[in-house]
This record gives sequence, structure tokens and C-alpha cells, in this order.
Amino acid sequence: MPNPTAAMLVIGDEILSGRTRDANMYFLAGELSKHGVDLKEVRVVSDDAPAIVAAVRALSEAYDHVFTSGGIGPTHDDITADCIAEAFGATIDVRDDARAILAEHYARTGAELNEARLRMARIPEGADLIDNPVSRAPGFTLKNVHVMAGVPAVFEAMVATVLATLTGGQPLLSQTLRIDRGEGEIAATLTALANKYNDLSIGCYPFQKNGAFGANVVVRGTEGARIDAAITELARELGL
Repeated sequence: MPNPTAAMLVIGDEILSGRTRDANMYFLAGELSKHGVDLKEVRVVSDDAPAIVAAVRALSEAYDHVFTSGGIGPTHDDITADCIAEAFGATIDVRDDARAILAEHYARTGAELNEARLRMARIPEGADLIDNPVSRAPGFTLKNVHVMAGVPAVFEAMVATVLATLTGGQPLLSQTLRIDRGEGEIAATLTALANKYNDLSIGCYPFQKNGAFGANVVVRGTEGARIDAAITELARELGL
């Protein structure tokens, strides 16, 4: 059976403006690989409701899981929850279980559960809450879309919560071979290798260091023995 597939939707003007460097995609990709879920696509959209709704619908139909990042905080531009509800035709309002989590948290910290903070308890009908052990405001899962905060520490905690509930496949393994030659010198060998080992993903990533060209060849797959064989054959063909 093939591994489950996933996409990530990163939401926020701050990402597209360059003011914030997204770290969540890197983290999610690594965790999904270890869990045996293949990340196939990542999209970044602005804080624009029609764009978010369209992206959610498209990705939800195309992949087994969709992970969103950003836009579920207490401010006016945190519109992700409303957009998820719209995408699936669900109503949305403050939910008692989410309110109770926030009320306990703010009572313990001595802060006020004001109207702005209560926005974080607005959950679409039919969604399951995602635990947030860091700042308590929950994310949620509706159908196959997992909606999480953009703050990296919170996002990472929520990913751990979600992955514990998902059935994955075979973890993705990889090996890298550094080759101190330009891509043009090794392209034919790589093409032949890719044709022979067509069950593996073989990527070539060039670099330049101290005026010399080279490439890191990364071989990925789910069977360690096949990866070993491909790397060994590549090294032999190139006389390494």
C-alpha cells in the first residue's frame, strides 16, 4: 500500500511579505517523513478569505491530510477558523469545551479571558480539538484538515498531537553522496541510475565552494537495501 499523502497550507501576509521566515514547513516535512506520510505540496496564501477557502477545498480533495499553519489567534486578521468553516459549509461559534480550556488557563495565569481571547474558542461545528500544551488555545481538525497555530513552538506541539492519531506508512529513508564534479559531468550517469532504480527518488543538488562546482546526490525511498544498492552503484560508476 502506498503511504498516505499530505499537503501544507501556510497562511499569513507576514510570510509573503518576507517579514517572517517560515520554519514550520521544514519541521512538518521531517516529522511526516518519519511517520510514513508523504508531503506532496506546500502552498502559501495571504490573509485573504476567498484564497484560503479555495486552497483548503482544493488541497482537501487532492490529499489524505492537510495541515494548516497560522491565523487562529485573537486578532482581527486571524480568519483561518472562519475560512475552514466556510470551506466545508459548517457553522462556527464559541464552543463550550474550547472556552473551558481557555477559562482554566487564564484563571491560572491571572489574565482576563476577554472578547479577543475568546475568539480562539470559536470552533467549526463537527471539528475535533487539537491539544495545545504550550499556550492552551486549541487547534482543531475538520474532516481531513488539521488547523494549527503559526507560532513554531505551538505548531510543533500540535503536530505531535495530530500525528499520534494518524496511521502512517513506511518511513522515508535517505542517503547522500557528495560528488566534487559539476552536474554536466554526472548527468548521464544519474539518468541511467534513475531509470534503473525507478522506485526511488534521486535528486541532484549542485553547489559551488571555493570556485569549484559539485553536487550532493540524495537517494530517497522506503527500502534501505535498495537505497544502499543505488548509492553503491553510483559511487562505483563515478569511480569514487
